[in-house]
Amino acid sequence: MFGYRVPAPDEAMLISGGRRGLGGAPFRVVTGHGKFVLPVFRKVRFLTLSMCEAEVTETCVTKQGISLHVRAVIAFKVGNDHESIINAGQRFLSDQEQMSVLTGRIFAGHLRAIIGSMTVEEIVTERQKLAAEVLDTSKTEMAKIGLIVDSLQIQSIDDGDTGYIDAMSAPHKAAIQRQAQIAQAQATQAAVEAEQAAARKQAEYARQTAVVKAEYSAEVDRAQAQAAQAGPLAQAHAQQEVLAAQTELAERQARLRQQQLVAEVVKPAEAEAERVRILAAAEAQRMKIQAEAAASYDRVALDRMLIDQLPQIVKEAAGGLSGANVNVLNGADGLGEIAAGLVSQGLTILDSVRQNLGGQDKDGQGNQGNKGDVNGLLQLRSGQSGKERRPDDGPVDVD
Repeated sequence: MFGYRVPAPDEAMLISGGRRGLGGAPFRVVTGHGKFVLPVFRKVRFLTLSMCEAEVTETCVTKQGISLHVRAVIAFKVGNDHESIINAGQRFLSDQEQMSVLTGRIFAGHLRAIIGSMTVEEIVTERQKLAAEVLDTSKTEMAKIGLIVDSLQIQSIDDGDTGYIDAMSAPHKAAIQRQAQIAQAQATQAAVEAEQAAARKQAEYARQTAVVKAEYSAEVDRAQAQAAQAGPLAQAHAQQEVLAAQTELAERQARLRQQQLVAEVVKPAEAEAERVRILAAAEAQRMKIQAEAAASYDRVALDRMLIDQLPQIVKEAAGGLSGANVNVLNGADGLGEIAAGLVSQGLTILDSVRQNLGGQDKDGQGNQGNKGDVNGLLQLRSGQSGKERRPDDGPVDVD
């Protein structure tokens, strides 16, 4: 719209003509909004409120008399209040670039004054303190011209060819170099130790690997040897078992053959020998009875007849043993007992006959009747003996 002017956000609009501004200023200040301006009767100018920069490069002498070349950068701007805008507008509106030149000169003077009161060590080690003091001393002057300083940075300090700063830093450089060398040596030592430890670990791992491989190889060899020996060992065990079985079978056959020989040869021979011995005993008994009969006058005929029949009785009794299956439990003693039993049986028969004959003699009977009774008694005894023991009656157990 015609006559309506609006300043930029970083500008202040100064309207001159007409009424005076605040505090008797020759112009009115407008910021942040627009305003109608009558043409011809009013004149509008704009003052920048943006950040400006001034660079200062100055040679200063320290308290020790050492020249230092100092380079600093100042960041400043026009204040936002109306008073600062009015002060800056009255001084720099026609040539706003002069703000940087004037600011640099102001700070150069304050910088020389402050450095002249400090030593090189303080300036080098306390740059922030130097900047703060320069800002404090220049604040009043900058406010008078409507400017405010946002920051002051000391970019470089150089003593030229004097070498004072280098000499001052030499101990620190030496200490730093020494520490660097120590650190490097420690790092090198640590690296060597790490390499040695790695080499030891590799050697130990290689040794363990070789041991494990050797153990595996030995185990494989043992397994192969056992596998190779398994067949012959199994065959040998099998042959050993076969030999043991054959030995046991031979022993059984020998025992069986021995039993067969005992049953077929020894026992029949023993039975035959016993029979012969019994016959001999009977013959001896017959001779004895014959002798006794000869000594007896009254019983000559009877004893003669009994003596003649006794061998027949014993023979009949002994005949039962021929071919009989006799189990003799106590060997030769058992056979002797059998023979003694047969002889005793014959003698018992003989005694019975004698008693019967004696009773009949008392009753007055003759010898012919006695002979018949004796024959009958002998037949009876013979029959009983044959009935009691026959060849097929089975074995006789003699305890």
